[in-house]
Amino acid sequence: MKSFNEVIEQLNNETGRDALLGMQRGIEREALRINENGQLAQDPHPSALGSALTHSRITTDYSEALLEFITPVNNHIETLLEGLTQTHAYSVQNMYGQRLWPVSMPCYVGDVKDIPIAQYGTSNTGKMKTLYREGLTHRYGALMQIIAGVHFNFSVSDELWQLLYDKQLNNSDIIANGDGSKQNFISESYFGLIRNYRRLVWVMPYLFGSSPALCSSFIKDQLVGFDFKKTGHGTLYLPYATSLRMSDLGYTNKEQESLNISYNSLPQYLDGVGAAIRMPSDNFAQIGVKVDGQYRQLNSNVLQIENEFYSPIRAKRVTKSGEKPSEALARAGVEYIEVRALDVNPFSPIGIDASQVRFLDLFLLHCLLTPSKAGTETEEAEIAANLQAVIVQGRKPGLRLTRDGQSVGLQSWLTELCSQLASLARLLDDGVDGVYSQALKHWQAAVDDPSLTLSGRIHDEVVVKGRDHGDWVQGLMTQYHQQLSSYALSDEMRDNYQHEAQDSLEQQQSIESQPQPSFDDFLNDYFKDVVS
Repeated sequence: MKSFNEVIEQLNNETGRDALLGMQRGIEREALRINENGQLAQDPHPSALGSALTHSRITTDYSEALLEFITPVNNHIETLLEGLTQTHAYSVQNMYGQRLWPVSMPCYVGDVKDIPIAQYGTSNTGKMKTLYREGLTHRYGALMQIIAGVHFNFSVSDELWQLLYDKQLNNSDIIANGDGSKQNFISESYFGLIRNYRRLVWVMPYLFGSSPALCSSFIKDQLVGFDFKKTGHGTLYLPYATSLRMSDLGYTNKEQESLNISYNSLPQYLDGVGAAIRMPSDNFAQIGVKVDGQYRQLNSNVLQIENEFYSPIRAKRVTKSGEKPSEALARAGVEYIEVRALDVNPFSPIGIDASQVRFLDLFLLHCLLTPSKAGTETEEAEIAANLQAVIVQGRKPGLRLTRDGQSVGLQSWLTELCSQLASLARLLDDGVDGVYSQALKHWQAAVDDPSLTLSGRIHDEVVVKGRDHGDWVQGLMTQYHQQLSSYALSDEMRDNYQHEAQDSLEQQQSIESQPQPSFDDFLNDYFKDVVS
C-alpha cells in the first residue's frame, strides 16, 4: 500500500483537494440538566423539547436529566456548530431556568437512587429503551451512566472513495478481506482507519481530555485505585491526569475485557460482536432478568444489546426500522465512523469548538490514508497501556509510550504526527496558511507545552489558582446559561423547533396507539437469535 505521503502527493491537485474537503460530520453532545441550586434535575424531560423517543435533534441518554443534542449531517463546520448552538439555545430557553452542566464529570449528586432513568413512553420500543438503562444501572451503577461526552461522526465523500478505489484497487490487504467491490473497499478502508485510530487514541485524551479533576461527591464511598490530591472544598485531582472520565472511574466495563473483538475486517468484527451478544455472564446472571414479575435487564449476557459495547470508536451505518446495528453493517457495509473518546470541552458553551473539529478532520483523514496493518493481541495490550498512561499522567514531563514494542517519548511521537498532519493541512488550505494550518498550530503548541491542553488549562484553574472545581464549573454554567438564554433565535427558527417538538410528541402517540404484542413476546422476538 502507498505511504501516507505518497497518497497525499497523488491527491495534491484541485480534484483531490475538493474530494478531501467533501467530508461529512455530525456531533452528539451530552449535558446534564441542573437546577438553579446546582442539583441534578429530577423532573421529566421538558415537554417543550418534544419526545425523547422520536425527536431527531433533542433526546436523552441514560437519564431523564441527561440531554443529548444531535446535529444533522453537515459538510460545513461553521454551519454544523451554528446548528448545535441553536439547539442548545432553544433548549435552554425552554428548560424553565435549568442550566446545562458544562463538563463531563457530574457533581453535587445526592443519593444515586434519585438519578432518574430516561423514560420513552408506553410502546414496546420505548419500554425496551428504558429497561436497557435499568440493566445498565444494575450492572455498573447509575453514577457512571451520567458521565457526559461528545461523539463525533465522520465520513468522507463519494468522490474521495472513487479516487482511492481507482488508484488502490490492487491493495492486497483489502482485496484479501472481500470480493474487490467498491462497497467492500470502503468498509475495509474504514476498518483500516479504525485500527490506526486505536493505535493513536491516546492523542484524544492528551489534547482534548478535560477531566483531570472532579468533585469528591462523585467518588462517595467507592474504593478507588488512585492516589488523589485534594484542593479547595473537595476537589480531587491527579497532577498529570488528562481524562478521568476515560479511567476506571468512568465509562469502562471490566466484563468486556475478555471479548477480544477484532477490527481486522468487517466480517471478523461482526463475528466478534455476534459472539459477544450471545455470551452468558455469571455476574450479570446473579442480577436476574425478571424477578418477582419485574424486569431488571434485557438479558444476562455480557452485552444486553450491541450499544452496550464500550469502544472509543465505532463503525456505523444508519439503521432501518427494527434493524440492529450489526445487521445494517452486514447489509450494506460501513457508512461512517463514530469517535467516542471525547470529553466535553468546558471552554465552549456547546462542548466542542471549530479548532477541535478541524484537528479531528486532519487526524481521521491521516488514519484513513495511512497504511493499516492487521492488529495483534500484543498490539492490543500496547494500545491499552498507552491509553491508560496518558489518561492518568499524560502531561507528565518525559512520559514515554510504546510503539511496535519500542519505547518512544509522547512528545516525540506527537511531533512526528503533527508534521504529517501539516502537509495534509496545507493541501486542504490550498497551500496557504489557512484554517486547518491555524487549527493544527493551535493544538501543536500543546505538544511542547502541556499546560495548553484542555486538561492543563483546567489544572491551572482549579489547582494552580486554587479554585474549587465545583465553584469553577458553576461559574461556567452560569456564564453559558446567560449566553444561550440571550441567543437570538429568529421567529422562523423558533417555529421550526416548536413544530418539530410537537411533531415528535404526536409521532410517539401514534406509535403507542398501534396494536402491539405483549412486552414479553416483543422481547422474545427481538432476541430470538441471541438468547437461547
